Amino acid sequence: MMNFKDISYLKKGNKKQQKSYDILSEIDIFTILKKFDPILVGTIPLDIDIEKSDLDIVCQVNDFEEFRQILLDSFSNYDNFKIKYQYEYILVCNFVVYDMEIEIYASNTESHKTYGYRHMVIEYKLLNLYGEKFKEEVINLKREGLKTEPAFAKILNLKGNPYEELLKYEKYLLD
Repeated sequence: MMNFKDISYLKKGNKKQQKSYDILSEIDIFTILKKFDPILVGTIPLDIDIEKSDLDIVCQVNDFEEFRQILLDSFSNYDNFKIKYQYEYILVCNFVVYDMEIEIYASNTESHKTYGYRHMVIEYKLLNLYGEKFKEEVINLKREGLKTEPAFAKILNLKGNPYEELLKYEKYLLD
């Protein structure tokens, strides 16, 4: 199993993964947010990203005002910086560094228990289980406009909410 909590695996990845590593290291985001257990999630770590994919980071936050202030102090100088509260206990921050969008998703859920992280681990296991052709199908569906989880659900012929249906694989793939 890949250790997704240590982004050094990106250094040996494809060009976009290497660029992602360089950007994240240059802005020192994982050191700045260390207290909040940041984890890079999504398609870039899995090498199923498409041209417009962004860097998604999940964090566990208890004091949202403190977290908001750290984001403002550390990243507000970057292009397209914005912070919004989606709900009382969910904050999303976006900004762009060297033409790469970064999205920070903060909630009071432990980072490794967020849907973003859990989906990524399940998708990682499925990609390893089904191989290169499966991976290419996911990427093609994403290029056609599907989000990641619906793309997996379509290939796997899952019915219902793709985000919930994918989580059902957890008990089979993670034991």
